[in-house]
Amino acid sequence: MRADLLIIKDWIENGSRVLDLGCGDGSFLALLKQEKNIFDCGLDLDPDNIQKCLEAGVNVIEQDLDKGLPNFSDASFDTVLLTQTLQAVNRPDLLIEEMLRVGKNCIITFPNFAYWRYRYQLVSTGRMPVARDIPYQWYDTPNIHFCTIRDFDALCTEHYFKVLNRRVVDDKHKHSSLMNLWPNFFGINAIYQITR
Repeated sequence: MRADLLIIKDWIENGSRVLDLGCGDGSFLALLKQEKNIFDCGLDLDPDNIQKCLEAGVNVIEQDLDKGLPNFSDASFDTVLLTQTLQAVNRPDLLIEEMLRVGKNCIITFPNFAYWRYRYQLVSTGRMPVARDIPYQWYDTPNIHFCTIRDFDALCTEHYFKVLNRRVVDDKHKHSSLMNLWPNFFGINAIYQITR
């Protein structure tokens, strides 16, 4: 289980309705069902992931996130999740608007492309960074929007999203006082809970 998922698990209330966008194999939703007694629904495009969700007893729908969430009514979920997927959708701003339409709050996690090691690698080698958390070359990466913590903070301000919780962590998913002072420089991953 990814460490960011273990952090956000505490932000999800018992018995709530949770929609997970890009749910992968459904293991996180299965854990939430077991430990938090949630009503679950996941969306994914990968047929193998959909099969694994079904085998794990997770409700799943095959759906392209770039086409929005038109099949869900307003406020039909308590929490909508988008973990490590924000940077891979065509219009993150529109998807977040849709998430906040169908959910009371949203939890979003993403890699911070302004992390100091990524900056150093770009400056010292002149090439796009490759690391454990972003293991792709520039030509085969699913990441089409390179977002930083400052970028996301600005998006929240511009769209009047209210930040309920924010956690910036290092590569071991630990938080430090340096991340309070300079989150955009020292944080490798950002974890946000937002609402209207």
